[in-house]
Amino acid sequence: MGWWQVNADTLAGSRFVISPFAETFASLKLLHAGVAAHPGEGAWLRAHLPGYRERLAADPVTASLVRAGLGRSWIADFLTPTPRDGESVEETLARVRAARPADTHAHLRMSLAGALPAVLQRDDLGARAAGLLEYVWEAAVRPDWERRRRVLDADVVARTARVSRGGWAAVLDSLRPGTRWLGESRFQINLHEYPPREISGAELLFVPVTPRTGWVSWEGRERYAVVYPCTGALAGDHRERAAPAALGALLGAGRATVLVLLDSPLSTTQLVALTGQGLGSVGRHLRVLSEAGLVERRRAGRSVLYSRTGAGDVVVEASGGTVG
Repeated sequence: MGWWQVNADTLAGSRFVISPFAETFASLKLLHAGVAAHPGEGAWLRAHLPGYRERLAADPVTASLVRAGLGRSWIADFLTPTPRDGESVEETLARVRAARPADTHAHLRMSLAGALPAVLQRDDLGARAAGLLEYVWEAAVRPDWERRRRVLDADVVARTARVSRGGWAAVLDSLRPGTRWLGESRFQINLHEYPPREISGAELLFVPVTPRTGWVSWEGRERYAVVYPCTGALAGDHRERAAPAALGALLGAGRATVLVLLDSPLSTTQLVALTGQGLGSVGRHLRVLSEAGLVERRRAGRSVLYSRTGAGDVVVEASGGTVG
């Protein structure tokens, strides 16, 4: 297994960062796989997969680059620059475009675990990769970025609240399959047999994406990032989390949907984004659910977060729903 040595100060100073480039690369991986993890992804793939495949069919060099760069168990490093707080997609793409040919070739040999195909022995691979990622951003991610951004923000708020309740170990254990806190300042980042890395004193970033994928990256010894998928209701289309019919009959469909979504702490604004209901309607649902003892509220920084109580969990589970 691969793990990083992380001291307490580095972990305490770590941050969650929203990266539109990471979201774009995760979307590229989803397009490459062509397999949806939930109905929301299925609709997105139906809309964008034909155009993506048509583009690659017309450009066999870039098609070979994508296959080689995503590799089997390791992504070519130049494709995933470590995120920087506040960096735009254009700025990150410029870093991909500026990758030195010698580095692109070495990174691809690593991802392939073998020799570089003749078709990729050229000096414009950084520019080709940046061009494809720019296409994915403009055609398939940017039109929906504001909604995605709200979903990512909600995930960050929920995980930040979890840190305050259970410490970093609880958050690291739940980021994605293969990550967990091993104790003794060791953070397992995946299940692959890679040498451990000492990252104490570096900047450590946690970066959510909506597709169900993830990876790690680093920039020298100064900056490390763990990209992870949003979980539960925050990962996909909110319709995937439709309330059980019995619960809807008891509480009303809108109120039942709010209760189901609150297996993770969410603010009123986030519930509005996830449900599509109006602010007034969500506020009324929360007030009724709170008065019934099914939902509780508490403050986390400037946000007021709502989550299900134990009684709320019982009601959801008894109606045929699941409790995360």
